[in-house]
Amino acid sequence: MKKFLTLFIILGITSCTNETTDSETVSTDKDKTYNWRLVTSWPKNYPGLGMAPERIADLVEEMSDGQMTITVYGAEEQVPAFGVFDAVSSGSHQMGHSGGYFWKGKVPAAQFFTSVPFGLTADEINAWVNRGGGLELWREIYEPFNIYPIPAGNTGTQMFGWFNKEINSLEDVKGLKMRIPGIGGEVLKEAGGIPVTLPGGELFTALQTGVIDATEWVGPYNDLTFGFHQAAKYYYYPGWHEPGPMLELIINLDEWNSLPKHLQVIIETATKAVNQDMLDEYLAKNNQALTELVEVHGVELRRLPDDVIEEFKTISDQILEELAQEDETIAKVYNSYKSFKEDVSEYHKISEDAFIEARNK
Repeated sequence: MKKFLTLFIILGITSCTNETTDSETVSTDKDKTYNWRLVTSWPKNYPGLGMAPERIADLVEEMSDGQMTITVYGAEEQVPAFGVFDAVSSGSHQMGHSGGYFWKGKVPAAQFFTSVPFGLTADEINAWVNRGGGLELWREIYEPFNIYPIPAGNTGTQMFGWFNKEINSLEDVKGLKMRIPGIGGEVLKEAGGIPVTLPGGELFTALQTGVIDATEWVGPYNDLTFGFHQAAKYYYYPGWHEPGPMLELIINLDEWNSLPKHLQVIIETATKAVNQDMLDEYLAKNNQALTELVEVHGVELRRLPDDVIEEFKTISDQILEELAQEDETIAKVYNSYKSFKEDVSEYHKISEDAFIEARNK
């Protein structure tokens, strides 16, 4: 009986000790505060693009009841517009908001998680990333750089852009200096143009002074705010180069792993909400802005000639196949992307495509 009582007491003390330790751990997780810095590739508080990280920060602070605060910095405030990836990878900043195709020199396959010419629309890339295996691939290719990516916004199908000369044939593309990033820029190059990569804040001056002949940016909602109609006459569509560009919230992986689970869930949830909210914002605002550009500012809205679009598509297909042959990682991502696109396109023929055709007759 004495031995039994002694054992019972020991077990009781051990149990209480464990419960106290667990309780202290939970208390520590709940009491510790986190103050993170987020750098972006966009001007501070810029409509749509720049406000998405601000909304994420606001939601995270509110959902965590102030346990986590995130200070957002615009391009050039702490790091250059195209320095976001390196800043987060190195750990100098915990978070960043940008587009994956800006890192094509470091992670060529990252371009597929922003936009591919003649590729997935906004709804389709959301489906591929979130439900079709894309997110797992995305995180796999960013892991060696100590980065954890989360989908964080989409502008919807963009415009091809602003031009100071008419595009009536493929000859008009040759020698054209145009700001256009990603694979779209490679397509322009193969067609005889000269792709240039510049951050958004430099585009108006570059276009106005003739440093570039043309620029793509986003669409009417953002293009109106930058005043491109004061620097170029012609506004071309369709945005074959960026049919559904996805943006990214990138987090230093070590910092991410150090967070308690409930804060990870809050960040994921807030970012997912903003990913959809941003797309809604552009869909609601673009046509209003386009109407103003055409009816108030006299912008000439033009459609690219069919033969130019067809040539761009042919070149794009060739570039994608070549990239997949040259790089195993790109091949892995491209095969997943291509398979999903083919599958969803077949269904859209009898669903969304068929409905839109019927509605617009």
